[in-house]
Amino acid sequence: MKAKIKASRRAMGMDYAIREVVVPAAVAAKAGKKLYNLNIGDPNKWDFETPEYFKETLREAVDNTDNGYGDSQGNLNLREAIVDREFQKHGVKITSDDVYITSGVSECINVMMATLMEPGDEILVPGPGYPSYAQYINFYEGKVVPYRQIEDENWRPDVDMIRKRITNRTKALVVINPNNPTGGVYDEKALREMGDIAAEYDLPLISDEIYDKIVFDGKFFSMSRLSEDVPRIILNGFSKVNLMPGWREGYCYFMDNNGLMDEIREGMMKQFRVRICPNVPCQEAARVSLQGPQDYIVDMNRKLKERADFSYKRLNEIPGIETKKARGALYMFPKVELTDWKTDKDFVFDLIKEEGVVLVHGSGFCKEFGQGHFRTILLPPMDTLVEAYDLLEKFMLRHQ
Repeated sequence: MKAKIKASRRAMGMDYAIREVVVPAAVAAKAGKKLYNLNIGDPNKWDFETPEYFKETLREAVDNTDNGYGDSQGNLNLREAIVDREFQKHGVKITSDDVYITSGVSECINVMMATLMEPGDEILVPGPGYPSYAQYINFYEGKVVPYRQIEDENWRPDVDMIRKRITNRTKALVVINPNNPTGGVYDEKALREMGDIAAEYDLPLISDEIYDKIVFDGKFFSMSRLSEDVPRIILNGFSKVNLMPGWREGYCYFMDNNGLMDEIREGMMKQFRVRICPNVPCQEAARVSLQGPQDYIVDMNRKLKERADFSYKRLNEIPGIETKKARGALYMFPKVELTDWKTDKDFVFDLIKEEGVVLVHGSGFCKEFGQGHFRTILLPPMDTLVEAYDLLEKFMLRHQ
C-alpha cells in the first residue's frame, strides 16, 4: 500500500476556533438538538439584511460592467470612494494610490503577514484577539506575541506590556478596535500611547477597524488620526458595517509619510498582482454602499445596544459566569468558572452536546489571556438570546 501524501505542517497547524465548534455542533444537530449558533459574527444569519440598493447595484453591475479582469490594486472608483469615506468619518487625507482592495480583511491579513515576516519574526497582537492574525503569523513561521487587554478596565490595552514585549525581532504592532472578541472600545489616550510606541521603534502599526461604525457605548477613535510620524496600515471592510459578509470585499490603506514601508507596499502589491484582481461586480456594490443612505447603520446599532444590555444583565445573573459590558462590535467575552471542566474548550463542547448552545472557547482567541472565557455574539433577536441563556443557566446549575 502506498504511503499517503502528506500536507505541509504549516497547513495542518492551522486551527480556527470559531469554525472548529461547528464539528461538535453538527454531531449535536444529528442527535436531534436544536442549535443556538452564537459562534459566528455574521449579521445576515439573523435579522440584519443587506440593504436592497446594494443588491440592485450588484445586479446592474453584472449586466452593465465589464466582467473581465479588473485592476490588481482594486477599481479606481471604489478606491476614490474609500478616500472620501475615510475623510468624511475620520478627517484622514489619503489618495487612491494608498488604498488596496482585498477579498475581505482576511486576505489582507494573509498578504501582510507574508510580506512582513521571515521565520522567527514576532508580531504583537491583542490577547484575546481575532484568531486569523495568529493563524497567519504561525503559517509564515513567525511568533505570536500577545499583549493583555485588561478585563477589569473594560478591556483597555496594557500599554506597559506592549513596550516590555518588544524585541529586536518585533516586526509590527496589531490593534483591533472595536475589539473582536471582547466588544471593547479603546480610549483615545491608550491608542495615542500605542502610536507613540510604534513611532519610537519604527514599527508598522496595523489597525483593524472593520467595526468602526458599530459603537453603541463610548466614542471610536481611528488610528488614522495619529501624528504623521507613525507608520500605519489601516484595515477595513464591508462584511460587518455594510452587511455584506458573503461578498468578500475589504481594503487597507497606508499612511507612511516617511516612506518606511515602501518595500512593504511593493511586496504586498506583488502578491495582489499574482491573485489577479478582487471581485469586479462586488466592488461596484461596495462603492455604492459607501455613497448611499446610511440610516440602516443607526438601526443596527440600536438593535445591538439593546441586545448587549440584555446580554450583560442576563449573563451576570447566571451562577459561575461574569462579564463586562460590550461597548462595540458584535461580541461579548464572559468569564466562566470551570467547575467540571479542565479547559474552556471542554466547557464549550459539553454545552453544545447537552444544550445545543454553540459558543466559542476563549482560549481559541489567545491561550495566554483568553483562558477561562467564551465568546458570544450580540446579533440574535431577543427571543433567541432569552432561550439560549436560559439553557446556559440550566447547564451551569447542573454543573455547580
